[in-house]
Order: sequence, then C-alpha cells, then structure tokens
Amino acid sequence: MTANRVVRLARRPVGTIKPEDFEIGDEPVPEPGPGEFRVRLEYLSLDPAMRGWINAGRSYIRPVEIGEVMRGYAAGHVEVSDHPDYKVGDAVAGLFGAQTHAVSDGRGEIMKVDTALAPLPRWIGGLGMPGRTAYFGLLEVGQVKAGETVVVSAASGAVGAIVGQLALIHGARAVGIAGGPDKCTYLVDELGFDAAVDYKAGDLAAQLDAACPDGIDVYYENVGGEILDAVLPRMNRFGRIPVCGLISSYNATEPPPGPRNFRSVLVNRLKIQGLIVFDFAERYAEATSRLAEWHAAGKLKIREDVRDGGLDAFVDTLNLLFTGGNFGKLVLRL
Repeated sequence: MTANRVVRLARRPVGTIKPEDFEIGDEPVPEPGPGEFRVRLEYLSLDPAMRGWINAGRSYIRPVEIGEVMRGYAAGHVEVSDHPDYKVGDAVAGLFGAQTHAVSDGRGEIMKVDTALAPLPRWIGGLGMPGRTAYFGLLEVGQVKAGETVVVSAASGAVGAIVGQLALIHGARAVGIAGGPDKCTYLVDELGFDAAVDYKAGDLAAQLDAACPDGIDVYYENVGGEILDAVLPRMNRFGRIPVCGLISSYNATEPPPGPRNFRSVLVNRLKIQGLIVFDFAERYAEATSRLAEWHAAGKLKIREDVRDGGLDAFVDTLNLLFTGGNFGKLVLRL
C-alpha cells in the first residue's frame, strides 16, 4: 500500500451522523520510529460508543477533536517493526483508530492475538472490548448469582449476546430483548437464552411478565428509554442494573425524558451503576483468558456482522447500529 486511508472528524454531529461530519482521504503511510511497529489494519470495530466520543463536553474519555483520526478498535498484522515484542506477521488488536495503517509503541489498549484460536474480527468483538464489557458488567457490577433472572437489552448485539451466555454459564436464567423475530429466534435457538422478548412486536410489559414470572434480578442496560421504563417495575428487591449504554438517545437533539418508573429504585432498593470497561483495564487479561476458554469449549458463541466497502463506507455502516440494521458484532472490512 502506498497510502494510509484515514477517517478524520470534520465537525460535531447534530442528530444522526452524516457524511459531512467526517473527512475521508489518503495520507502518507506512517513510518515507525525506534521501539515502534506499524500495523496494516484489516478490520475496524463499529461500536455505539463512537457516537458519544465525537460529542463535545465532559465524558468518561476525552472527545475526539476536530481534525483528529476517529477513535476506534481495529485489528490487523504487523508489517514493519522495531519493537522487541512485536514481530512482522504478528496479529494484533487494539485502539488503532479508523485508518488502514497505524504506528504504535505497544502501550495502551494494544494486544497480540491468536488467530488459530479465533478469526481476527472476533478479537475486536466477543473476545475484545465488547466481550470484556459484558464480562465485567455482569460479573462485577451485576454480581449475578445462580438461579437469578438476568434480562439484557440489545441482546443480539456485540455485548448483549455475550451477557446472556455468561448468565447461563453462571447458572442464571437469560432473557434477551431484541428487535424482530429473527433476532429473538437466534437468541433462543442458537445461543440458548431461556426466553426472548421482541420489543418491536408491541405489548412489551406483557411479554416481560411472561418471560420473567419471578421478576428480574439483574437488568443489563444497553438501550434506555421505553425499555428501561418497562423493566423497572419488574425488578426484584435488591436488584442490580449495570448501565452499559443508552443507545436509544444517542442521536437525540433534545435531552430525553427521565425514567417514568424511577420510584421502583426506591421501593425495591435497586442498585444502578454506570459501567465503563476502561475502569477494569488492569484485569483485561483475565477477562480475555476466561472468554477465550469458554469460546474454545463451545460454551460461548460469537457472531460477527462483517461489512465491506472499506473506510468510504464508514458513516453508512456505523449508522446501522442506531437503526438495528446489524445482526451481531458490526465490523467493517478494510
């Protein structure tokens, strides 16, 4: 390759992301210096968090600045190296950004991966950041116990599908909320969820009552909005709600209304805690090892939705996350 294809933030989006919000073009391929290596990136992870990263204002991580390479997890192979721990041909995954080539000194969110154990896209999906988010969110924040009922929204997505399967591995019931019969059938027939609720089918409250006759002990929140309102009155006493995402409001131009059933937090003594995977950075190796072990044993199934088109398709593909157009972990082939 003679050029580095790069996605840079051109302006702060208002509402749905538009092509004009980014500049996509060719730049010189970066050259690694002493103690660095260059990666030819092959897959880019598309995650709901990207929408928040390009907003101005205080958050859990600094915003991507205007003119900066779009932040993103990617995976590829080392093609040039002056680093003792990274050899030419090594498969790597990490926070390399939305570009076709990246230089790194090996520090930060970078790791070598084993493509004999799982294909490269999986290391930025179920065995990468989304898998780690599910792991720490359910086991540490959710404190799931055997015999409990776990409900997860966006259940067929990158994080939700892992959450439900981890609940099953730990002896809990898993109930997934997803959009459409195909996704709900996938949750039950392919992943082994105990029940699935189709939020697009209407009567969400009645569906939740049927799927959770003994109430809900852990609700893994990825969506917010009307789904959270439906879940809150059905939480059991001392239930836990890890808040991983609120994707229903990410493109909102006005502040969304607060939960209408917030009184349930008081009545049922609920614990609601925000979940940012970066807080567990020192334990990433633990999560990756456990997830890989369960995956190798056939206990953890992982599905990717890999799209073609390269970085020129970045905006259109990213927007699939906010319309439910993806089925599984959304990945862009570079």
